[in-house]
Amino acid sequence: MEMLPESASPLYEKVKDFVLGNIGSGKWERNTRLPSENELVSTLGVSRMTVNRALRELTSEGHLRRIQGVGTFVAPPRPQSTLIEISNIATEITARGSRYRAAVVALERIETPSPELLIAFEFDTLRPVDHSVVLHFENDVPVQLEERFVNPALVSFYLEQDFTRMTTYDYLQNATPLTEVEHLISARPAGPEQAALLQMRPGDSCLVLHRKTWSGPVIATVNTLTYVGSRYVLGSRYLHGAK
Repeated sequence: MEMLPESASPLYEKVKDFVLGNIGSGKWERNTRLPSENELVSTLGVSRMTVNRALRELTSEGHLRRIQGVGTFVAPPRPQSTLIEISNIATEITARGSRYRAAVVALERIETPSPELLIAFEFDTLRPVDHSVVLHFENDVPVQLEERFVNPALVSFYLEQDFTRMTTYDYLQNATPLTEVEHLISARPAGPEQAALLQMRPGDSCLVLHRKTWSGPVIATVNTLTYVGSRYVLGSRYLHGAK
């Protein structure tokens, strides 16, 4: 029997965490049928009423799909990040009813940027840039590796921030006005370092969003957002204006 861990959370919340953990880890993939309520009761050592409430709430939140007479299934993923807006991953995750946290991997100034970075910022002389690497988690499963290069001439005190308490998105939104954004998307295999941070196998597919932002005519940030291909979906939905 796989008993639920001791905590102050209600039992139904622990059941929800158990289900979301199995989904997030990839143990239960999309369209996988969950164990029956009776099996979950036996496995987790809780009442059927507790299991039923947990599954009902997860269904209403969009994580599960319940088909009467057939069973309960892991729902297909919904688009989670728009491609035409800059959005806050912390807000996206909490809006889905999930737990968000972040870990700072690097926060430093690069005094001598590479030629590629100087070109990306369109610098005409050698100038320093600030650099951050932040790992974002949903229900303690890493879903995005965010690497940012920031123009310190536009963004003050970037290196003094605690990005486990505030997202880089929030700070940058307040630090400098954003006037233009460029997005490019690619797919690539995970390298050893990325794979270790994102808890995936080297060579597995990643979705990579390359983002550059401007404040007026000056480039403010050059960013690479790497998502685990099996855990994240990028998409958008539009309203067309009346003709």
